[in-house]
Amino acid sequence: MSNARKIISPTPEKMAETVAAAIFELARAAIAARGQFVIALAGGSTPAQTYAVLAREWTPSAAGAQWFVFFSDERHVPTGDPASNYAMAQRCLLSRVSIPAEQVYAVRPNATAALAAAAYQAQLKDFFGGAAPIFDLILLGLGEDGHTASLFPGAAALAETTAGVVGTPPGRLPPPVDRITFTLPLINLSRAVFFLVCGAGKAGIVRTVLQANPAPVDCPAAGVQPRHGILRFYLDQAAASG
Repeated sequence: MSNARKIISPTPEKMAETVAAAIFELARAAIAARGQFVIALAGGSTPAQTYAVLAREWTPSAAGAQWFVFFSDERHVPTGDPASNYAMAQRCLLSRVSIPAEQVYAVRPNATAALAAAAYQAQLKDFFGGAAPIFDLILLGLGEDGHTASLFPGAAALAETTAGVVGTPPGRLPPPVDRITFTLPLINLSRAVFFLVCGAGKAGIVRTVLQANPAPVDCPAAGVQPRHGILRFYLDQAAASG
């Protein structure tokens, strides 16, 4: 990934502060240029630290009324379920800042994950007025197996070329529930993509993604290559040690 910028912080806490500052900066620029900031949040413990810092550092100048929040993936569970990415973001960030509730677009469970994905794609289509869904920022994590969002190695979702949101079976991570995920074509339209990665357990996969040029079918994160946007890997020192 020669086009990826690496930003290394000494600790997870410092990394969360660095990422939060970058998000605020992007938000200010997007609001100045287009009157709104459209962000897709990620789940997981590392983003949760960043959300806590965003909430702590939030001021009226953040212009929450111009923020619109989506989710890059979600487990097919009720929105209040402890396993829900929405529930985590609500607890760490959204309930603590001035973003209007109607501007937060949670993935709603349906009869199947495929139907939930179709409904979420319809929301995106409505929000973007039928135009290409170009986010100002998509946040992503990175699994030790190379997965990102809910795009797991070998998954059929990796072959998707048209749909922006799909349902997908469980990966190897608990809980064993179906998921809803952004696809690579949608992610790669974004104006900016930030990977947030912490811990020595991720050092090997960080090295693989950034240096080994793996195939996306084997390492989905390697398929994240924004066509016209910026790509950054925010790493703590342990994750960068490889």
